[in-house]
This record gives sequence, structure tokens and C-alpha cells, in this order.
Amino acid sequence: MSSEITSLITLVESYLVWLSGMSGKLATLTLFIAFVVLAALELNNPKCRLTLKQSRQSYQTNVGLFVFNSLIISLLSATPLLMMANPNSDSGLLSYVVNPVWKALLSFLLLDLLLYWWHKASHSFDGLWMFHKVHHNDPYLNVSTAFRLHIVELTILTVVKSAYIVILGITQSMVLINEALLTLFIMFHHTNISFRGEQRLGKVIIVPYLHRAHHSTERKEHDNNYGAVFSLWDRLFGTLAELEPKEIGIKGSSPQTVFGLIKFGFTPDYPAPVYELDPNLTSMIAEAAYYKAEKRAFKPGNELRDWLEAKREILRIVYGDQSNKQRPTPC
Repeated sequence: MSSEITSLITLVESYLVWLSGMSGKLATLTLFIAFVVLAALELNNPKCRLTLKQSRQSYQTNVGLFVFNSLIISLLSATPLLMMANPNSDSGLLSYVVNPVWKALLSFLLLDLLLYWWHKASHSFDGLWMFHKVHHNDPYLNVSTAFRLHIVELTILTVVKSAYIVILGITQSMVLINEALLTLFIMFHHTNISFRGEQRLGKVIIVPYLHRAHHSTERKEHDNNYGAVFSLWDRLFGTLAELEPKEIGIKGSSPQTVFGLIKFGFTPDYPAPVYELDPNLTSMIAEAAYYKAEKRAFKPGNELRDWLEAKREILRIVYGDQSNKQRPTPC
């Protein structure tokens, strides 16, 4: 384990030295080539078999959402993160680190830790999950799912990253390196593949089988494996789950088009069927919601989500699942 981590750090250091001279255009080209390679791998030898129609639907929606988000962000600023970098690079916390390689490595590790807690918060609070569920509603997990983000979540995340850049004093070159590496790792762990040595590699970084569990339809399964790059944080904070999900996506009916997803992000949760509830059903729902809250030790932030999940489960038992137009994908 320690030798694997040491080897990975050495590898990352060597890449950081090379990447420090990389231009934005070269980084974009590198990521595009990586996307094409990963897409080819999952199309030729997928872990979960998808029809051509399913793959096309997912790719079209995810690429369309990426283009929409890119246009909106570019209207705000062409390079919002890079603009925050150099003016504050001499006054941040990392200005005390002399060695540029270790400074870059620390900035990447701290960014990954920040994203772990951000991701966990997106699952813990209804106001954040409302937008983050757009990412989870893809029933056909693949490399393009990495770009399935709601514009509001992306905007908030950009603000969070900007604060991190200012506080630590990250330079523009480090921002470019961090974003390029981060995007590469996120594309990789969303890829619909499985390979020899995957579990061994998963002891160090987030690999597809770990992130696939995070996209399970079951909440007790998808509320795990929050890491973006290193699996260290999930192991350290007790949120690592090594399992194979039965279904991918979210429960219930939800849109699968670009503008449908944008609207979907502004709904508190995916809607439950509308029925006239009698007092007995209301009581059953309240008891089920209380049980869910009790299982998570009554931690605040998920009250609405507990109630809606309990309501769906009770109504499904009583009336059947009449609203599930888009069924999650078995894997």
C-alpha cells in the first residue's frame, strides 16, 4: 500500500513538472484525446451492456449539457478560475512552500479533499442535492456522464474553487494543471469499463467500480465513495463502499433531455405520483420518514428528502409504481 502511494506521488510529481509548461490549448487537446480513447474502450468492451439507442441518448444529452454550461460560464467570464489566480498567489497559505513541485502537489491534494467534502455536502443537504441529482439521473453511466452537471451546481462549485484559489494562493499554471488532472480522473472513473487490477488500483484512486457504486439507485449505496481522485478520503472518513449496484440512476420518472434536466434541477426532488391520501397513509408515511431519520441519527439537512422517499415507498407498496417511465439500468 505505502509503495503504491509512493509510486503514485512520484508519477504525479513528474507529470506536474511536464504539465507546468502546458498551454490551455494543449490541455484541452489532451483531454479531448483522453475522452475519445475512454469512449472507444467502453463502447468496445463495456462493463454494463448498453444498446446503441441508450448510449446515443446519454452522450447527446451530456454533451449538450456541457455545451450549454460552457456557453453560460463563458458569458460570465472566459476563464473564471484563472482570473482569480495570479493576483493572490503571493499572499496565500501556499506561499510559505518554497519547492514548486511540492506546492503544486499540495494544491492538488487539498483540492481533492475540498471536492470530497463538497460532494458529501451535495448528498447531505436538500438544497444542494436538488441540483446534484441531475448528475445522478443518468441511467446509462459512461465517460460523458462526467459532464452531466446542472448549471447552478457548476456555478456554486466555481465560486467554491475560487475561494480555495484565493486562500491558498494558487498560480494560474497550478490551476490549469489541477483542472486538467481532475477532469482526466473524473472522466476515467465514470467510464463504463472494468479491467484487471482495478480493485488493487482502487486502494489508491477512485476507479470505475468504486464510482459505479456511487451511482446506485439505492441511497444507502450512493451516499458513499465521494472521492474525485484519491480513495484515501473515503477510507479515512468511513464512506468507502465496495459493491456492485443492481441498478444505475435514480428512482422514479425524470427527464433525459438537456432543457428537461435544467428544469429538473429546480424541483425539490423527482416527483412522486399524485394521489388522494387518506389519514392512515399519511400516518404510515410519517412513521417511515421517522425511521429513515432515526437510521441517520437525526442529522439535519435531509428532512424533506426523507419524507419524499418515505412517501414514494409507501405509495409504491399501496398503488404500485405507476410513474416510472424511465427505469434505471441494471448492470
